[in-house]
Amino acid sequence: MSDTILVLDRLTKRFGRTVTADRLSLTVERGEFFTFLGPSGSGKSTILRMIAGLVEPDAGRISIDGEDVARVPPWRRNLGMMFQQYAVFPHMNVAENIGYGLKVRGLSRSEISRRVAAMLDLVGLPGFADKPVTTLSGGEQQRVALARALAPSPRMLLLDEPLSALDERIRRAMQAELASVHQRTGTTFLYVTHDQEEALTMSSRIAVLHDGRVIQCDEPERLYKRPRTRFVADFFRGCNVLAVERAGPAGDRTSYRLAGSVIETAAADGATAKGTHVAIRSENLHIGDDTADGELSVPGVLVESTYRGTVLDYTIELGDGQRLVATTTRHVALAPGSGVVVGFDRASVIPLED
Repeated sequence: MSDTILVLDRLTKRFGRTVTADRLSLTVERGEFFTFLGPSGSGKSTILRMIAGLVEPDAGRISIDGEDVARVPPWRRNLGMMFQQYAVFPHMNVAENIGYGLKVRGLSRSEISRRVAAMLDLVGLPGFADKPVTTLSGGEQQRVALARALAPSPRMLLLDEPLSALDERIRRAMQAELASVHQRTGTTFLYVTHDQEEALTMSSRIAVLHDGRVIQCDEPERLYKRPRTRFVADFFRGCNVLAVERAGPAGDRTSYRLAGSVIETAAADGATAKGTHVAIRSENLHIGDDTADGELSVPGVLVESTYRGTVLDYTIELGDGQRLVATTTRHVALAPGSGVVVGFDRASVIPLED
């Protein structure tokens, strides 16, 4: 059997003038934790619902395990789903909630009891079987929903922003729980979120969506450190996107003019080197006593500093009016309005496609 479990081929969906899938094509490998990431209106939830069979595409093909599922109803696709709302049955206890799908499938009582017990252990709720589901916390109810979705052994588990209604502490705990459950079960997870940190923390690969199109699909670290386009760089917090003029090649490097200073990339980067913008992550900028640590530098004026607990953000205005943010754990003894030199390495300069 192929390692590819899902193929989306030129998938298209419109609601009036709104395009939620624009000839979208991608593949998902068996066992991946694959995340659709993007802002509101990017099409991520609609794409997930088309895979589930809850929304019919206007055009294109959805293939699961090599089978075109266009005419297969949702209940025959053998997919599990989790939503933002807990969607637990309030009149049932925990065991009845988890076993509901198994009962509908006609499994015996003994098999249902066995699977429910296994699911309770999997999601960290042993001993909760007889508890009324309405007495559980939000995080516990989401664990019940997760157990219910996994109990029938689905081919894939589809998760549509399941943690967005939880507070930060519980959400972080559930992120770790989902990652652990994914690792232990080996089930393919398709996850939808607008939260960048959530996606980076849990995913095997991430597809960044905008207007129903995949702008970049990559492993989390690659996506974070080497965005290919202005949209992806802008989307991830802490990435400074700066307008530049291309000054020309310099051996195996490409040089740019930024606010009157010439900077170079570590190496020429193909088509991206022809763009008019570069990105530099805020944590890769040096100011104050650390400026000399950088291979390159540009002058500017300190606008403000912002204390963020473990780090400080320093906003600096360059000579051409562009602003960038340098993030550091060290306090820089400079007052707003002071001249400052920003240092960075060639490898930190990321050419972007326009």
